[in-house]
Amino acid sequence: MEKEQELEWKEAQNTAINVDLVSAAKTQLKFLAAVDKTRWLYEGPGLDRAIYRYNACWLPLLAKHAESPFFKGPLVVPFDCELVWHCHRLNPVRYKSDCEEFYGRILDNQNVVSSMEGTSRMATEEIWKTLYPEEPFDLDSASAIEDNIVPKAVEKCTTYDLISAVQRQSPFLYQVSRPHMNDDRYIEGAVARYKAFLHLIKRNKERSIDSFSVPTYDIDLIWHSHQLHPMSYCKDLIEIIGDVLNHDDTVSDRTKGQKLDTGFTLTTKLFEELYGCRYWRAGGMFRGTAPSPVRTTPYSGNAVKKPPTCNNGQIVNLPKMKVLEVMLEFVGVRNLPEEHKGSILVYFSKSQPDHIFDVKRSLTVFSETGEKNVASFQCEPTGHLLFELTSSLPSSLPRTKSSKTLGTASLSLDDFLSPESILTVEKWLDLVPSSNVTVSKPIGLRVAISVTLPTPAPYVLHMTRSSAFPKLSWLFPLTKTRTCVTDEAGNLVMSLEMRDLKKAKGEKECTRREVVGIMESGETRILAAFAESEWSIVNSPWSLQFPCRNNDDGHLLELTGPQTVRLFPGGKLDYETRRCGKHKHEHEQLERCLFTAVEFSAEDPYGRAVALLDLKSGTVKVKEEWFLLPGFIITFILGDIVKKEGYDSLIVGIKCLKEKDLSNEVGTGTNLALAQKEVDLNVEAAK
Repeated sequence: MEKEQELEWKEAQNTAINVDLVSAAKTQLKFLAAVDKTRWLYEGPGLDRAIYRYNACWLPLLAKHAESPFFKGPLVVPFDCELVWHCHRLNPVRYKSDCEEFYGRILDNQNVVSSMEGTSRMATEEIWKTLYPEEPFDLDSASAIEDNIVPKAVEKCTTYDLISAVQRQSPFLYQVSRPHMNDDRYIEGAVARYKAFLHLIKRNKERSIDSFSVPTYDIDLIWHSHQLHPMSYCKDLIEIIGDVLNHDDTVSDRTKGQKLDTGFTLTTKLFEELYGCRYWRAGGMFRGTAPSPVRTTPYSGNAVKKPPTCNNGQIVNLPKMKVLEVMLEFVGVRNLPEEHKGSILVYFSKSQPDHIFDVKRSLTVFSETGEKNVASFQCEPTGHLLFELTSSLPSSLPRTKSSKTLGTASLSLDDFLSPESILTVEKWLDLVPSSNVTVSKPIGLRVAISVTLPTPAPYVLHMTRSSAFPKLSWLFPLTKTRTCVTDEAGNLVMSLEMRDLKKAKGEKECTRREVVGIMESGETRILAAFAESEWSIVNSPWSLQFPCRNNDDGHLLELTGPQTVRLFPGGKLDYETRRCGKHKHEHEQLERCLFTAVEFSAEDPYGRAVALLDLKSGTVKVKEEWFLLPGFIITFILGDIVKKEGYDSLIVGIKCLKEKDLSNEVGTGTNLALAQKEVDLNVEAAK
């Protein structure tokens, strides 16, 4: 930062805000996560009833309690009313005008606690029952959609579109639901940036700059948290910029040239000019549209709290890795040699082997090109980032260029992990010149880096046949020869074999099979066994079942045990792949090889992705250690079935089995072709 820019930043940080924004942000994240597990409140009769209760019950109760408290303790807002109240306050100008019109003053959240806290709950319930004997304090999905309950007309009722406001919260939660957003150090940085955001708006107003200011998501989280304290927000903003700053979250079109895109570009430019530091921040940028859910209704079967997870009987032990997100920009370069000609490029890489980021990439320098070029990547939180400044000159040969390294520098990632780190750095680095470069002053490279706090990295296993691959095989080969399971570093975890047991008396064909694991020591263990209608993982509570006819969400397999895990064809939830019209066919071919393991529990009634199984490459990506062993056993079994019957037979056969309830005939790799033939005959008959 230049001196003037440093002074602007210091002035911004002196902005007075009368709310503990770190605590408020954490409370907000906790509440939104709870709402996302109660999705019947997002739309339909449940939301209609919640809006009625908010206008007819909660706001009048809040107004009476604010004027003359019913009791000493704080009020507890009912969960459904809290959601509607939350969204109403996120339009601060409208909330202020509605409150003043209906109640003569702003109804604040002072002396009110969230439904998540429960303080004074019993006292609040008693008052509620006295005032509204026909309305339950807690609204559940069953009572919310009863046909015989028709919301009555409400005298004091806002015309603000609360339905749309509520429905905007799910996409917002997706953007701010990553683990680093709930960390004190990251939130503190967001608070500092929010103050700078408000100070920028103040400066724009003083300079008569007409700008639609667009926050990054870390700033937006803090902005929301401030607005949820309406009296403080109005008072603070009037003192900061002279008016109550409105919050317009109805603009969502990110197409290039539209209001959101142009507003963000201008906000970035003005922010960086005012403060001399980057506006973007690792972990705070738009992460794409929220993925489609795998269920529209909560899973109710065995939806209990998760018990302590099993450790696979110590069969699989992999080192735990961590990962951090990095954003990087090369802002400027100085003291280039006088004889320098040509374009400038900076290559960046890691100083030591990194299983997550193991390539060399390049970026242009902003001061040289005038175009912002920012890299975003993940890596292990160890070692150094290396930077190599190169100069490219046109060659005498067509379509070729000669390049020369001007100098190198490095930056330790350990510096970001100290408790004092603010997770962001922007500074000049003096390059060590190459041996063939003579300089009078050290070449300087201005580097801007932002990181998130480290989080656990997924486990990655690779399954390959011990012998060579057939050239034309689209599926990784799984036969009676051994299939090797290796970790990211190429270390052997174990080898697998599929074995058919001898026929029992009276059996026409063998329907009993085993998956056998061979350890590196040569020890052999039976990992899974098929008998009658299901696979069981030996010496564990897990069993693998094909779905019955009441399959209500399109899953292919179900793993039951301490948790319930369902396998869905394709990449789902966190593993949902982005479609591209130009590569639609390739996308479809990729999707047909993928299966997503989704866990259901009381904590995650709509499902949480725990693994991605790729049958084509034989790669298994697992988030939770307890799913390592089940994950690659399932991949091995599925691969064996697909190898014998083909992918289409597997999928179509399962669809038949859902209708016919022939699950006892699946899992051995037999009779799927028969199911396929039956479908083909039915289709032919229909013609």
